[in-house]
Amino acid sequence: MLRSEIDDIPLEGDVSFRQRAIENDRAVLLVVDLQKGEYNEQSRSTRPEKSYLWDRIEHSVIPSGQRLIDACRRSGLEVIFTVIECLTLDGRDRSLDYKVSGIFAAKGSWEAQVIDPLAPLENEIVISKTASSLFNSTNFEYVLRNLGIEYVMVMGIMTDQCVETAVRDGCDRGFLMTLVEDACGTTSEQRHQESLIGMKGYCRVRSSDELIEEILSQTGASQ
Repeated sequence: MLRSEIDDIPLEGDVSFRQRAIENDRAVLLVVDLQKGEYNEQSRSTRPEKSYLWDRIEHSVIPSGQRLIDACRRSGLEVIFTVIECLTLDGRDRSLDYKVSGIFAAKGSWEAQVIDPLAPLENEIVISKTASSLFNSTNFEYVLRNLGIEYVMVMGIMTDQCVETAVRDGCDRGFLMTLVEDACGTTSEQRHQESLIGMKGYCRVRSSDELIEEILSQTGASQ
Protein backbone atom coordinates (compact mmCIF):
# COMPACT_ATOMS: atom_id res chain seq x y z
CA MET A 1 0.00 0.00 0.00
CA LEU A 2 1.32 3.43 -0.97
CA ARG A 3 1.56 6.34 1.47
CA SER A 4 -1.06 8.18 -0.59
CA GLU A 5 -3.45 5.26 -0.09
CA ILE A 6 -2.85 5.32 3.66
CA ASP A 7 -3.65 9.04 3.69
CA ASP A 8 -6.98 8.31 1.98
CA ILE A 9 -8.21 6.01 4.77
CA PRO A 10 -11.03 7.98 6.45
CA LEU A 11 -10.92 8.94 10.11
CA GLU A 12 -13.70 10.40 12.23
CA GLY A 13 -13.36 13.96 13.46
CA ASP A 14 -11.05 16.79 12.45
CA VAL A 15 -7.43 15.62 12.36
CA SER A 16 -6.05 18.73 10.64
CA PHE A 17 -4.42 19.90 13.87
CA ARG A 18 -2.36 16.71 14.03
CA GLN A 19 -1.28 17.14 10.41
CA ARG A 20 0.43 20.49 10.98
CA ALA A 21 3.97 20.91 9.71
CA ILE A 22 6.62 20.89 12.41
CA GLU A 23 8.01 24.08 13.89
CA ASN A 24 11.79 23.83 14.07
CA ASP A 25 12.21 25.51 17.43
CA ARG A 26 9.82 23.03 19.07
CA ALA A 27 10.73 19.84 17.20
CA VAL A 28 12.98 16.87 17.80
CA LEU A 29 14.03 13.82 15.80
CA LEU A 30 13.93 10.53 17.72
CA VAL A 31 16.10 7.66 16.46
CA VAL A 32 14.93 4.29 17.82
CA ASP A 33 17.06 1.17 18.43
CA LEU A 34 19.46 1.55 15.50
CA GLN A 35 22.27 -0.02 17.46
CA LYS A 36 25.10 -2.43 16.87
CA GLY A 37 23.52 -5.27 18.81
CA GLU A 38 20.54 -5.24 16.46
CA TYR A 39 22.31 -4.57 13.16
CA ASN A 40 25.75 -6.06 12.53
CA GLU A 41 27.51 -8.38 10.10
CA GLN A 42 27.11 -11.43 12.33
CA SER A 43 23.36 -10.89 12.58
CA ARG A 44 23.12 -10.57 8.81
CA SER A 45 24.81 -13.95 8.33
CA THR A 46 23.21 -15.89 11.20
CA ARG A 47 19.62 -14.63 11.10
CA PRO A 48 18.38 -15.09 7.52
CA GLU A 49 14.78 -14.72 8.68
CA LYS A 50 15.54 -11.02 9.08
CA SER A 51 17.06 -10.55 5.63
CA TYR A 52 14.28 -8.15 4.60
CA LEU A 53 14.98 -5.98 7.64
CA TRP A 54 18.74 -5.92 7.06
CA ASP A 55 18.21 -4.85 3.43
CA ARG A 56 15.66 -2.25 4.51
CA ILE A 57 18.10 -0.78 7.05
CA GLU A 58 20.98 -0.70 4.60
CA HIS A 59 19.18 0.64 1.55
CA SER A 60 16.45 2.86 3.04
CA VAL A 61 16.68 3.50 6.78
CA ILE A 62 20.36 4.49 6.92
CA PRO A 63 20.53 6.75 3.83
CA SER A 64 17.18 8.39 4.60
CA GLY A 65 18.12 8.78 8.24
CA GLN A 66 21.51 10.28 7.42
CA ARG A 67 19.94 12.97 5.25
CA LEU A 68 17.30 13.82 7.82
CA ILE A 69 19.73 13.86 10.74
CA ASP A 70 22.03 16.15 8.77
CA ALA A 71 19.15 18.53 8.00
CA CYS A 72 18.14 18.59 11.67
CA ARG A 73 21.67 19.33 12.82
CA ARG A 74 22.15 22.06 10.22
CA SER A 75 18.89 23.67 11.32
CA GLY A 76 19.48 23.44 15.05
CA LEU A 77 16.93 20.71 15.84
CA GLU A 78 17.66 18.25 18.62
CA VAL A 79 18.42 14.68 17.56
CA ILE A 80 17.77 12.22 20.39
CA PHE A 81 18.72 8.55 20.25
CA THR A 82 17.29 5.69 22.26
CA VAL A 83 18.94 2.28 22.54
CA ILE A 84 18.26 -0.96 24.34
CA GLU A 85 20.74 -0.88 27.22
CA CYS A 86 20.49 -2.18 30.77
CA LEU A 87 21.48 -0.25 33.86
CA THR A 88 23.37 -3.36 34.95
CA LEU A 89 25.86 -5.84 33.48
CA ASP A 90 23.59 -8.84 34.05
CA GLY A 91 20.32 -7.29 32.85
CA ARG A 92 18.37 -7.85 36.04
CA ASP A 93 16.70 -4.45 35.59
CA ARG A 94 15.11 -5.39 32.26
CA SER A 95 11.36 -5.53 31.81
CA LEU A 96 9.73 -8.94 32.14
CA ASP A 97 9.01 -8.90 28.41
CA TYR A 98 12.67 -8.30 27.55
CA LYS A 99 13.75 -11.08 29.93
CA VAL A 100 11.28 -13.54 28.42
CA SER A 101 12.21 -12.48 24.87
CA GLY A 102 15.96 -12.64 25.54
CA ILE A 103 16.49 -8.99 24.61
CA PHE A 104 19.66 -7.81 26.32
CA ALA A 105 22.44 -5.27 25.95
CA ALA A 106 24.65 -4.82 28.98
CA LYS A 107 25.48 -1.45 30.48
CA GLY A 108 28.23 0.22 28.44
CA SER A 109 28.43 -2.63 25.93
CA TRP A 110 29.30 -2.54 22.24
CA GLU A 111 25.82 -3.90 21.50
CA ALA A 112 24.26 -0.79 23.03
CA GLN A 113 26.13 1.65 20.78
CA VAL A 114 24.35 3.45 17.94
CA ILE A 115 25.47 2.13 14.55
CA ASP A 116 28.38 4.05 13.06
CA PRO A 117 26.58 5.57 10.02
CA LEU A 118 24.14 7.33 12.37
CA ALA A 119 26.41 7.85 15.37
CA PRO A 120 25.40 10.67 17.73
CA LEU A 121 27.56 13.73 18.19
CA GLU A 122 29.30 14.24 21.53
CA ASN A 123 26.65 16.57 22.94
CA GLU A 124 23.57 14.75 21.62
CA ILE A 125 21.26 12.89 23.98
CA VAL A 126 21.23 9.08 24.11
CA ILE A 127 18.57 7.50 26.34
CA SER A 128 18.88 3.86 27.41
CA LYS A 129 15.71 1.80 27.71
CA THR A 130 14.93 -1.68 28.99
CA ALA A 131 11.40 -2.08 27.63
CA SER A 132 9.57 -1.49 24.36
CA SER A 133 8.03 1.76 25.54
CA LEU A 134 10.49 4.63 25.65
CA PHE A 135 7.92 6.89 27.30
CA ASN A 136 6.90 4.42 30.00
CA SER A 137 10.37 3.15 30.95
CA THR A 138 12.57 6.28 30.78
CA ASN A 139 12.58 10.02 31.52
CA PHE A 140 12.09 10.83 27.82
CA GLU A 141 8.91 12.84 28.37
CA TYR A 142 10.61 14.83 31.15
CA VAL A 143 13.48 15.62 28.77
CA LEU A 144 11.09 16.73 26.02
CA ARG A 145 9.21 19.02 28.40
CA ASN A 146 12.49 20.57 29.57
CA LEU A 147 13.48 21.19 25.94
CA GLY A 148 10.12 22.81 25.13
CA ILE A 149 9.30 20.18 22.52
CA GLU A 150 5.87 19.81 20.92
CA TYR A 151 6.67 17.95 17.68
CA VAL A 152 8.40 14.56 17.62
CA MET A 153 9.60 12.92 14.40
CA VAL A 154 10.30 9.20 14.80
CA MET A 155 12.57 6.90 12.80
CA GLY A 156 14.19 3.52 13.49
CA ILE A 157 13.27 -0.11 14.10
CA MET A 158 10.99 -1.97 14.42
CA THR A 159 8.15 -0.07 12.77
CA ASP A 160 5.46 -2.24 14.37
CA GLN A 161 7.10 -2.58 17.77
CA CYS A 162 9.19 0.05 19.56
CA VAL A 163 8.62 2.72 16.89
CA GLU A 164 4.85 2.29 16.93
CA THR A 165 4.82 2.20 20.72
CA ALA A 166 6.68 5.52 20.84
CA VAL A 167 4.26 7.08 18.36
CA ARG A 168 1.15 5.95 20.23
CA ASP A 169 2.52 6.84 23.67
CA GLY A 170 3.71 10.24 22.47
CA CYS A 171 0.32 11.05 21.00
CA ASP A 172 -1.41 10.09 24.25
CA ARG A 173 0.91 12.45 26.13
CA GLY A 174 0.02 15.42 23.93
CA PHE A 175 2.90 15.51 21.46
CA LEU A 176 2.36 15.91 17.71
CA MET A 177 3.98 12.81 16.25
CA THR A 178 5.36 12.29 12.75
CA LEU A 179 6.55 8.92 11.46
CA VAL A 180 9.42 9.01 8.96
CA GLU A 181 8.19 6.20 6.70
CA ASP A 182 11.34 5.51 4.67
CA ALA A 183 13.59 5.70 7.75
CA CYS A 184 11.73 2.92 9.58
CA GLY A 185 11.74 -0.82 9.05
CA THR A 186 10.58 -4.19 10.33
CA THR A 187 10.85 -7.82 9.21
CA SER A 188 8.50 -7.61 6.21
CA GLU A 189 6.87 -5.05 3.96
CA GLN A 190 3.45 -6.33 5.00
CA ARG A 191 4.15 -5.75 8.69
CA HIS A 192 5.53 -2.30 7.90
CA GLN A 193 2.47 -1.27 5.90
CA GLU A 194 0.01 -2.68 8.44
CA SER A 195 1.75 -0.69 11.16
CA LEU A 196 1.48 2.51 9.11
CA ILE A 197 -2.26 1.95 8.79
CA GLY A 198 -2.58 1.27 12.51
CA MET A 199 -0.72 4.47 13.40
CA LYS A 200 -2.73 6.72 11.10
CA GLY A 201 -4.89 7.95 13.96
CA TYR A 202 -1.88 8.80 16.12
CA CYS A 203 0.51 10.58 13.78
CA ARG A 204 1.11 11.88 10.32
CA VAL A 205 3.26 9.81 7.96
CA ARG A 206 5.90 11.59 5.89
CA SER A 207 9.01 10.70 3.89
CA SER A 208 12.44 11.91 4.89
CA ASP A 209 12.56 14.19 1.85
CA GLU A 210 9.24 15.81 2.77
CA LEU A 211 10.48 16.48 6.29
CA ILE A 212 13.82 17.81 5.10
CA GLU A 213 11.94 20.26 2.90
CA GLU A 214 9.76 21.29 5.86
CA ILE A 215 12.80 21.83 8.07
CA LEU A 216 14.98 23.67 5.58
CA SER A 217 12.13 25.88 4.35
CA GLN A 218 12.12 27.50 7.79
CA THR A 219 15.82 28.31 7.62
CA GLY A 220 16.13 29.37 3.99
CA ALA A 221 18.70 26.63 3.39
CA SER A 222 18.66 24.28 0.41
CA GLN A 223 18.89 20.50 0.28
